[in-house]
Amino acid sequence: MDFNNILTDFKDGITTIIINRPKKLNALNQETINELHQAFKDADLDEYTKVIIITGSGEKAFVAGADISEFADYSMEEGEYLAANGQKVLFDFVENLSTPVIAAVNGFALGGGLELAMACHFRVASDNARMGLPEVSLGVIPGYGGTQRLTQLVGKGRAMEMIMTAGMIDANKALSNGLVNHVTSQDELLSLCEKIAGKISQNSSVAIGAAIKAVNANFQECVNGFEVEIKEFGKSFGTEDFAEGTSAFLEKRKADFPGR
Repeated sequence: MDFNNILTDFKDGITTIIINRPKKLNALNQETINELHQAFKDADLDEYTKVIIITGSGEKAFVAGADISEFADYSMEEGEYLAANGQKVLFDFVENLSTPVIAAVNGFALGGGLELAMACHFRVASDNARMGLPEVSLGVIPGYGGTQRLTQLVGKGRAMEMIMTAGMIDANKALSNGLVNHVTSQDELLSLCEKIAGKISQNSSVAIGAAIKAVNANFQECVNGFEVEIKEFGKSFGTEDFAEGTSAFLEKRKADFPGR
């Protein structure tokens, strides 16, 4: 499928999605959000894709925020729909994919950009990355899950400070706060993500999808994460991947998971 605002590439079991609006610092407009939804959906349904990497084009920005020109004149009702639809179409959708998603954060990840990175399963940042939620400086709050996911990742106090000050933190601060898993040079960012993705790809994609579901259950209201874990653990025993993994272990060989 041809896209206007993103590029996709597949190699060695990894689908890389690149947000490609460099003149807008890769800001998210509605067309880009819808294209990202389709690209993530296609990759998740592709049996050959074991890991998805999302990044921004150029050296300045992962995503510098939402395209404010699209919603500056919205009413309260339109604003509420904007947030609800965006969360459903992209941010919650990415978080709940069964295929692991790594955010390769290059440069600015602000507002909706940081919210997109936080919706991914984990994040790797280049040493020039700058992250923040500046929404209150515009008279609004984060609307794509930022108030919730930032708090989950860095704790209530740090999240409150970042949101209230509308300030940015650098990559090393993000690392120490638990917002990103690794920091590397911009030149090595994608190669490090691909190295990690390669390690993930060696394991059972079925088990990884079940683990994502169980981990996410911990953050859902009225859901007992322990019960979800027990159920997903039990279901694993009925998969071909479990049969292959245990056989390979007992036979002292490398597993060749069928992904079923």
